[in-house]
Parts: sequence; C-alpha cells; structure tokens
Amino acid sequence: MIHPTERHILYRFVRMIIGFSIFAAGIVMTINANIGLGPWDVFHQGLAKTIGITIGQASIGMGLVIVVMDFVFGEKIGWGTLGNMMFIGLFIDFYMLNGIIPEQNIFWIGVVQVLIGLFLIGVGSFLYISVGLGCGPRDGLMVALVKRMKRPVGMVRGSIEGIVLVAGWLLGGHVGLGTLVIVLSIGPLIQFTFRLFRFDVAAVEHEFIDEDIRALGRRMKNHR
Repeated sequence: MIHPTERHILYRFVRMIIGFSIFAAGIVMTINANIGLGPWDVFHQGLAKTIGITIGQASIGMGLVIVVMDFVFGEKIGWGTLGNMMFIGLFIDFYMLNGIIPEQNIFWIGVVQVLIGLFLIGVGSFLYISVGLGCGPRDGLMVALVKRMKRPVGMVRGSIEGIVLVAGWLLGGHVGLGTLVIVLSIGPLIQFTFRLFRFDVAAVEHEFIDEDIRALGRRMKNHR
C-alpha cells in the first residue's frame, strides 16, 4: 500500500512530467509552424545545425551549462530544474523525430499554430511550476543576473534573449516574422493561461534539492 506522503510525491512528479511533455509540444508547434522561432529555439536550432545534433539534444546540453551557471551564481536547484533540463529536450526529439506535430507551409496557418503552441507552453509551465519543485534553468539564470546586475527583470530577460537570438541566427537558426510574433505574444499568452487556471506564480513555495537532502538526513538520524 502506498503511503499518503509517497502518493503526494508521486502525483507531483507525474504532474511535472506531464507539464514538460505539454511544454515541449508547444515548442515543437512553434518550430514546425515554419515562420521563425523564439530566441532560445533559434539558438538551439543553430547549435544543432552547427555541431550535428538534434534540437532536443541542443536544448539539454545548453540546459546543463545553465544549471552549472545557476549553481555557481548561488541559485538553488530543484528537481524540477533538472527535470526541465532533461525531459523537455527528450520530448522535443520524440515529437519531431516521429512527425507527431505537422509542419506548415502557409504563413497564416503557421501563425495560428504558433499561438496554439504558446498557449500549450503556458499550460505546461503552469503544470510543472505549480508543483513547487523549482523553475527552469533559464529562469534561474535570469534571477541570478537580476540580483547581480541590479537591473530590472525585463531588461535582463530582454538582454539574454537578444544575445541568444543573435547567436542562434549567426549559427543558422530560423529567424522570421514568427520570431516577432513569439516575442510579443508569449508573455501575454502565459499570463492569460495562468489567469485561466487562477494560478499565482508568486505564491508558489519551491522545494530544493539541498533541502530534501537535509530532510532525508534528519529522517535517517531519527530512525537510528
């Protein structure tokens, strides 16, 4: 019989994985719309083309680099942070390599697909952030730089995305009108999604790996 605490933990992890799968589906919808990618996906695609790997593998590799940077900057790492790094890239490759999400060749249909994809990214974000196991590596990097640079979050996020967009374009990533659609729409659509689910992201109290390790150590000591 599963203990209630274990059932709760299992529920949170399953919900988190479902969130990653939906988030990745949203990303692939924006990629297969063929009208231009979001800044990070431009970089992942350019990196994938340059070194001969999949976009999912590029996402995982860059995620690992950013997790290390987050750790060096003193940001706490959660299981959700590591899961984001690994599972979103795996799901991206699963969807793309199996042709699950259609590719578009008509611009206005591509725009519709991008907007649906951004909505799915919002739903996926809600599911995995709401379990309180830590945010994604890129969000952690943004927070770390805001703390150190003493600049507004919008400026820092814009600077990061501007740098990765230019770098990805130079590496051969697809920049188009869809890129502008994504940049202008992703914030409002995610905000709409959170409001739809009545989700206050600021109210989430995250658990981090170091806290779990200390708690496990205390439990082991008490059982001696």
